[in-house]
Amino acid sequence: MLSADELERYARHIVLREVGGPGQLALKEASVLVIGAGGLGAPALMYLAAAGIGQLGVVDDDVVSLSNLQRQVIHATPDIGRRKVDSAASQIHALNPHVRFEAHATRLDAGNAMALIGGYDLVLDGSDNFETRYLVSDACFLAAKPLITAALGMFDGSLTTIRAHEKNPQGEFNPTYRCLFPEPPPPGTVPACAEAGVMGALAGVMGSMMALEAIREIVGFGEGLVGRLLMLDARMMRFETLRYSRDPANPLNGDAPVITDLSAYST
Repeated sequence: MLSADELERYARHIVLREVGGPGQLALKEASVLVIGAGGLGAPALMYLAAAGIGQLGVVDDDVVSLSNLQRQVIHATPDIGRRKVDSAASQIHALNPHVRFEAHATRLDAGNAMALIGGYDLVLDGSDNFETRYLVSDACFLAAKPLITAALGMFDGSLTTIRAHEKNPQGEFNPTYRCLFPEPPPPGTVPACAEAGVMGALAGVMGSMMALEAIREIVGFGEGLVGRLLMLDARMMRFETLRYSRDPANPLNGDAPVITDLSAYST
């Protein structure tokens, strides 16, 4: 049930026909894990907390630095040197004390991924490297958890939802992250954020869209992003959507799957 305080707090959600009381209660009963409290994770965490997600977890082993504050809006200047998960916890508690927050001050790896991901209903990946993205997507498939994953470039961003453990209405498995990106780019071909830079407000847009997609998945309205890659070009302020489908040769849910655990990843 929603308390009187919650009914007032979420009133602008509840009056939406697509959400209403049942939708808001679904948000309260949901648990979401966010990988990374950085450029994408920071706005996603804030909007998920504001929306009333009942249990919110974050995985991050980093500390706040001055250069983070241009885009990682959940942290503030006094938080410099503080663990990001602790800074995020303080901000989320101040924003919405109804949210149960879990801080996982560790780096996601093959040794802990299944245990961490298995404790939540939905996973949002805001990591900044390809190895973690593949690890998270493989772990979500093995744990049968839906995944919302986003990525940032200098002036571009992308977002999609992965439900590769489920089948579509035609009885076929949904596409995996590996159907979209079969192989990571060669080392050194994609510069890191510190080298190439990133537009701070773009991280806010994409992180907020991750939160919006999570809310839509939990409440169940609109057309989800399964099999669709949403792309934003911030230079032209242009959105495009690319449709993609399951690759029968993919190693997760293809015709001859070979990935059955995370042993291929280093711990």
